Amino acid sequence: MLLVHGWWMHALAMGLLGRRLERNHGFRAIGFSYPSVRRTLDQNADALRVACERIPGSTLHFVGHSLGGIVILRMLRRHGWPRPGRVVALGSPFAGSAVAIRRAGRPLGRRLLGPGLVEAARGAESMAWTGRQEIGVIAGTRPIGIGRLLGPIASPHDGTVAVEETRLPGATEHRVVHATHTALLFSRPVAELVGAFLAHGRFPSWTR
Repeated sequence: MLLVHGWWMHALAMGLLGRRLERNHGFRAIGFSYPSVRRTLDQNADALRVACERIPGSTLHFVGHSLGGIVILRMLRRHGWPRPGRVVALGSPFAGSAVAIRRAGRPLGRRLLGPGLVEAARGAESMAWTGRQEIGVIAGTRPIGIGRLLGPIASPHDGTVAVEETRLPGATEHRVVHATHTALLFSRPVAELVGAFLAHGRFPSWTR
């Protein structure tokens, strides 16, 4: 299982989630770090594909937080992936990000965001998913986060990304939880949802 972090983060940010998935669900978690600000989506997707080739085993699952989910999807669309495996995206703005678009309207904002997030903010991965991998999407609804300081966000939202911005046509399932954008990484219920989807291709009914 490959864990892909979000914007301005490092693989260490996915550490707690990875340990829970190892301890409670039997997966082997491997973190993938990439320069989320300096490179384009294509460049990071290409680097992810190279990293995948180094991981042994017949099955490889993916878990991405925020921009990480978009990098995973870009890699799958751009290169495909022959091994079986499922994908879970946490708070990934597949349909674009109003908060990031507002920041990208100024030169300093564009530099802080980087080309990858600017592209993602414009809905670069909003087209319907038609690939072989089952994709589960988890969105947060606790409206606390730095995104609110940059202007209004459509409700419900996780303080950074609106629930509607996480919609991906063709995804297998979409689930909403009461968590902030960052807390999606540290929530025990979210870890249980991720583990269940990777194992069975469905989120458990007890969270409905």
